[in-house]
Amino acid sequence: MSGRPYAAGGIRTTVAKTRAASDEELRKNVRRLVDEMARQGTTCVECKSGYGLTVEQEARALRIAGEVADEVTFLGAHVVPKEFEGDTQGYVRLVATEMMAACAPHAKWVDVFCERGAFDGDQAREVLRAGIDAGLMARVHANQLGYGDGVRVAVEMGAAAADHCTFLSDEDVEALAGSETVATLLPGVEFSTRQPYPDARRLIDAGVTVALATDCNPGSCYSSSMAFCIAVAVRDMKMTPSEAVWAATAGGARALRRDDVGRLGVGARADVLVLDAPSHIHLAYRPGVPQVAAVWKAGERVV
Repeated sequence: MSGRPYAAGGIRTTVAKTRAASDEELRKNVRRLVDEMARQGTTCVECKSGYGLTVEQEARALRIAGEVADEVTFLGAHVVPKEFEGDTQGYVRLVATEMMAACAPHAKWVDVFCERGAFDGDQAREVLRAGIDAGLMARVHANQLGYGDGVRVAVEMGAAAADHCTFLSDEDVEALAGSETVATLLPGVEFSTRQPYPDARRLIDAGVTVALATDCNPGSCYSSSMAFCIAVAVRDMKMTPSEAVWAATAGGARALRRDDVGRLGVGARADVLVLDAPSHIHLAYRPGVPQVAAVWKAGERVV
């Protein structure tokens, strides 16, 4: 916010505060944020660990997240903690072995930050293979800060989603288009960090499945507003309002490999958002204006 470039190492500030927080403090915070999301129309939430970075702290975070979130993701490979500074491979071994054994029972997904300042392609593969062997499904933080291996690792490992996708080569786009990996775009991050926005139009025209998400987190985007993300996607990422709404609903469901949410129909979970607006276009037409009239989750009115 002061204008300095965003870098992955800033996560360590939140790590220190997370480790110092009690279970009840963490529980209250995650419940507050999930409730905040529900009031804005979000009914299916994926929650990641990644701010404990020890075996005990990561397992604790996942247990607490599982009390509230629909989907829980183990992100022990977020950054290298200070205890392992200068020994990235040693930390990767810890994540892939002892930490994975403690955390896999509390999660559905394994994630890794494949990025400069975090983990390279080979290290990401090691963590993802360990997670898959433990029964988890893969997703990857990919190509947020620059060009790199993240997207191609995600496709190679059969990840459900490559999240961020800010810097993509032609080869990255081609790989995504030929796979079932969803490109999850996070416009709130680019807004907050002043990075360039991903080119959604390029991806859609190439045949890539695109999702939108908030990536609500204390470091790079502390917004829980999907309506805001839709508005930015239309204004700055070359999406139509209909494409942005699809990406925020059905696209998000595909990024989680679910067919019971993100749509209305027989067999779906009956998650419904009603807007106080004449059209979904108003999500982009009136950015920042509260428009949620009512929200149902699994057939129960929650707002």
